[in-house]
Amino acid sequence: MFCFQKMHSSSSITTIIFSLLFILCFNGPTMADLSQDNSIQTSFQLPSPLPEWPSGKGFGSGTIDLGGLQVSQVTTFNKTWATNEGGPDNLGATFYDPVAIPQGFSSLGSYAQPNNVPFFGHILVGKDVSNDSSKPALKSPIDYTLAWSSESLDVKKDGEGYVWVPIAPEGYTAIGYVISNSSMKPPLDKVSCVRTDFTDTSNVTRNLEKDNAMDLNGLKVDASMGGFVVRNQSVGNLKVNLSNSMPNLNQVKALIQAYSPVIYFHPDEPYLPSSVDWFFQNGALVYHKGAESKPNPIDKTGSNLPQGGSNDDTYWLDLPVDGSNKDRVKKGDLQDACAYFHVKPISGGLFTDIAIWVFYPFNGGARAKVEFLNLSLGKVGEHVGDWEHVTLRISNINGELKGVFFSQHNCGKWVSASALEYHTGNKPVVYASLHGHASYPKPGCVLLGSGGMDIGIRDDTAKSDKMMDTGVRSVVVATEYLPGVVVEPPWLNYQRKWGPKIDYDVDKELNKVKKVMIGKLKKAFERFVESVPSEILGEDGPTGPKVKTSWSGDEAV
Repeated sequence: MFCFQKMHSSSSITTIIFSLLFILCFNGPTMADLSQDNSIQTSFQLPSPLPEWPSGKGFGSGTIDLGGLQVSQVTTFNKTWATNEGGPDNLGATFYDPVAIPQGFSSLGSYAQPNNVPFFGHILVGKDVSNDSSKPALKSPIDYTLAWSSESLDVKKDGEGYVWVPIAPEGYTAIGYVISNSSMKPPLDKVSCVRTDFTDTSNVTRNLEKDNAMDLNGLKVDASMGGFVVRNQSVGNLKVNLSNSMPNLNQVKALIQAYSPVIYFHPDEPYLPSSVDWFFQNGALVYHKGAESKPNPIDKTGSNLPQGGSNDDTYWLDLPVDGSNKDRVKKGDLQDACAYFHVKPISGGLFTDIAIWVFYPFNGGARAKVEFLNLSLGKVGEHVGDWEHVTLRISNINGELKGVFFSQHNCGKWVSASALEYHTGNKPVVYASLHGHASYPKPGCVLLGSGGMDIGIRDDTAKSDKMMDTGVRSVVVATEYLPGVVVEPPWLNYQRKWGPKIDYDVDKELNKVKKVMIGKLKKAFERFVESVPSEILGEDGPTGPKVKTSWSGDEAV
């Protein structure tokens, strides 16, 4: 698969650092449309009420117990300061402090979001339940350091804004920033610092490439997930006991039934998904380097596939040899297709990510747009074995869906829950692109290319009667945080290629396309081809889910 930068990007910002403390989803009126009443509550709710989750420990209970420190969330804020320009859509950003904090809880920091997105946020608050007067779970900071000021920021703004880093007492760690509209230091009791043994000193960050990000001279605001950080001024992260925060297997099954997406395939899509079992039982073969003339059929569960190791090019899978059977298997079997669920902790255990993997026996050829022409690139882009996924992000505090990651050709993007389309209840809709099966939140055409020119690879999506409810034949294949609870199928630990390397006669394929062009169109197409990554010109067989970098970490975007 391949990844291009989306054309006609509306923002020059390319880097956001993810703050573990703050998560936001959006819907309803934009921030610019909200009233000037300082007390603002989140406006978006999922289409259906949250179900009553099966019994367990701390998951979905409203609080997470870290063993002496309780963590909850607040969804009511006071506006502290705002810019009215800059960032996405040139609407600026607004900064908030939590209010209506439950009795006994303390604020752990301030919150921010760009003004071009609807308001639906929550911020974490903490409560000391350690009963240890000598080493309480929370303490006020002893001072503040000014980390950022808007005084040199040349945009329209509501006065000046100042971001402070709390200086924690010895043995404690600040895990949030404080925003103020005055150059005077905030009161020491405005926030609390967390006892260091409740924190993780690792710097949990991710670099995001997003069109709707913003950077205010080193103050970075995350438009997709909320929160803000200051360059070179890091704060700590909470360390969560996974056994107290993560869902048990019954709760996982309930989450799948509540949130499993519905995938719509393009009406012209010939290459549909299947279950892995169906692929194996219908003639898929495993090849071994040096014995290519003697491929072996694959057991239903993949038990005769090599396990573990690494992708050393010594094994690969392929379609049946028989021509008619080969063409049939290429098309998949939608009625038999399964979705495979991988459940893992994220952000230290404050959230659960559920990655939903779908297998396609075949990936179709690429299609291009060259100004007013729409063209097939022939065999370019074709390969056997296509693994695609979307990921649900769920709050472990209340079990609420916060966002969905849409995987797109080894790239992808997070979309907040409020910006999603829903099929029934709280089930998000996913649109799979024609031939390539990339995932998108809305139908239409996304043009992927080298930027600036009206030329690129087409990703077309549309609603049709070809659809898949991923919860109907759901299979949980991995929950590493629940050792021994889920038995991983043998095929999951096959870490070699799910298809052969295919070397096309690229010049021959592309010359077919150039024949229909003249003059400037031909030159524009030639420049485009020069910019195409080499992997699209000669497709290698893809690897399975467990080899992807996101398997054991956050999504790469």
